[in-house]
Amino acid sequence: MKWSLTELRKNYRNEPLSFDETLDLKADLMERYGDDVLDLSPVHAQGMVSVVDGDVVVDAQVTADLTVPSSRSLAPVDLPVDFKMTEFYVADAAATQRFEKTDVVMVVKDDQIDFDKAVGDNIILQIPMHILSQAEEQGEKMPTGDDWEVVAEADLEKVEKENQSVDPRLAKLKDFFPDQDDQ
Repeated sequence: MKWSLTELRKNYRNEPLSFDETLDLKADLMERYGDDVLDLSPVHAQGMVSVVDGDVVVDAQVTADLTVPSSRSLAPVDLPVDFKMTEFYVADAAATQRFEKTDVVMVVKDDQIDFDKAVGDNIILQIPMHILSQAEEQGEKMPTGDDWEVVAEADLEKVEKENQSVDPRLAKLKDFFPDQDDQ
């Protein structure tokens, strides 16, 4: 969905534009974020577009089913997303000064608001930094390979002590400090 900023200002000054759409954003997100998105169901977006003091405000509720790679094993993980987004669209950069720092304010270029791209970007923002599959959350064994293994942070100290070996040339130095254990 694309809207003209000029048309919205002209036609929806007094009454907001309501929308209830199903968006196909899979190809765009896979192209832009191929490593972060494995699959995306059709996206349902419902909301309204209002014009306030010449600025356009888009309020939308977005739902979709997203498939992303596990941050540990890269196994596919289903991630339902359901969030509310509010964005302000202004004609020039000077108008951004009227808003709070926490508001999402976009400067419109070429008089076009690309709502599909905005929804896609907000979907990407919903992906957590650390995501695990159900098996990984339930304690499945960590991935391993030739001469490497993934170790949980809680187990790291134990593994480091097991792998710590003393150089035989320095082993006799331990006798000089008998009151200090393994320090």
